[in-house]
Amino acid sequence: MDGPSGDERGTTERVLTLLGLLQQRQVWTGPELADRLGVTARTVRRDVERLRTLGYPVHASQGVGGGYQLGPGQDLPPLLFDDEEAIATALSLLAGAGVERGGDAALRALTKLDRVLPTRLRSEVRALSGSVESFGGGRTPVDSEVLMTLARACRDEVEAGFGYPSGGEVRRRRVEPYRLVASDRRWYLLAYDLDRDDWRNFRVDRMTEVSARTWRFRPRAAPDAAAYVQESVASRVYPHQARFLVHAPAAMVRTQVSASAAVVRERGSERCEVISGADNLDRVLLHVLMLGHDFEILDPPELGRRSRELAERLRSAGARAL
Repeated sequence: MDGPSGDERGTTERVLTLLGLLQQRQVWTGPELADRLGVTARTVRRDVERLRTLGYPVHASQGVGGGYQLGPGQDLPPLLFDDEEAIATALSLLAGAGVERGGDAALRALTKLDRVLPTRLRSEVRALSGSVESFGGGRTPVDSEVLMTLARACRDEVEAGFGYPSGGEVRRRRVEPYRLVASDRRWYLLAYDLDRDDWRNFRVDRMTEVSARTWRFRPRAAPDAAAYVQESVASRVYPHQARFLVHAPAAMVRTQVSASAAVVRERGSERCEVISGADNLDRVLLHVLMLGHDFEILDPPELGRRSRELAERLRSAGARAL
């Protein structure tokens, strides 16, 4: 018996690509899908019908904000999971989203699974999610439903709102969510703050009354999410920032400092730049000193003067000890 032709294989690959796109965000217009797949709008309609024939609940709507949407169905699509398998997978992903390694991938997979869970399973998974915990050096606990809401808002490119402490009071924030970022300690949301007209990162554990709107936005040119949040957490949130040139490989220094305490950038194979912040410069200087490597102060200039003062004080103390 002959195998599938090249055209058949191409159609299958294209339909699978279409399914992946529909799982990435809430609504796609026909022209958007046609452009992504490199086909005509008519071909998109045919491929949508192929997915429906396979049991995938693809909905279509007209007018402003309309398009194709992959919705939850009465049954899971064929060749995926039965009820028990779907619940077990979702709970495993919920647990994975709360630990240090694999949390980002687990959360992405969970948002995709949530898109195709039937209503009867979705409510059961969310009810059971409260029994999932972790221990050890994990992150600050956050509500899994909040993570899911924010992850879907990032995926679907819709505005989000939440209460957030500022200046001693909780204020409502309106944002265009971009990425969820996990540090070694906490979950953060990188978003464009519509009231402050600038990029901001927010601690997820400090949010209250989190909600996602149906209003979609056009994505802006965004900074690198992980790098932006790390630099903000490690230095920009503090009143004093400092930069050092450390005479040791970046890989070695990264094992000595927490990612939330400093940004380490390669400067050749044997040196690296360390950027950190603190409430006072003495703490930053002591932190770098205790790494045990030779280093140079790049910024700020007053830190060089302060290091000489401390060096003289230490020399004097050492002399008296003799």
